[in-house]
Amino acid sequence: MSDDAAPWLIVGLGNPGPEYAGNRHNIGFMVADLLADRIRGKFKAHKARAQVVEGRIGPPGPAGRRVVLAKPMTYMNLSGGPVTALRDFYKVPLERIVAVHDELDIDYPTLRLKLGGGDNGHNGLKSMTKSMGPDYHRVRCGIGRPPGRMQVADFVLKDFSSTERKELDWFVDRAADSVECLVTEGLERAQSTYNA
Repeated sequence: MSDDAAPWLIVGLGNPGPEYAGNRHNIGFMVADLLADRIRGKFKAHKARAQVVEGRIGPPGPAGRRVVLAKPMTYMNLSGGPVTALRDFYKVPLERIVAVHDELDIDYPTLRLKLGGGDNGHNGLKSMTKSMGPDYHRVRCGIGRPPGRMQVADFVLKDFSSTERKELDWFVDRAADSVECLVTEGLERAQSTYNA
């Protein structure tokens, strides 16, 4: 398969199970769910311990880009295994992998897109980088820092606050838009449009 024919693999990072669904740590899942709705796809179980949807993003017909949307069904700190298995299964070059994740060092609700870099202590990224190296795209969804003395782990595993929820739909929508822009128009265009 030529690199040009290879699909993009868009990975929403989160923890499986209804008890985590509304957590800040699960914003990657929320974005993946919205993208699946937009391409009218339903997530199905894949042998790589993930749920996947295949479809196209962008203009209808051959100009649209082939994508595989994925939600790893392991816990966050083991995301690298399923992502690597999907990469191998779909023959996706590393630079066509996009991780959508929560980011403590960016204020809520701010987006930043980049290629490569460190994991900033994020267990999902740490696991992916350990499995594949760091040179994949990231759509970083800012959640800000925990208030007061709250531990980071407690903060990311809490649901968005009622104040945050007022902007959450807009934020998830904007993050999904940024993924579509990245896939169809490239990183520079997506950064200039969506990086605050």
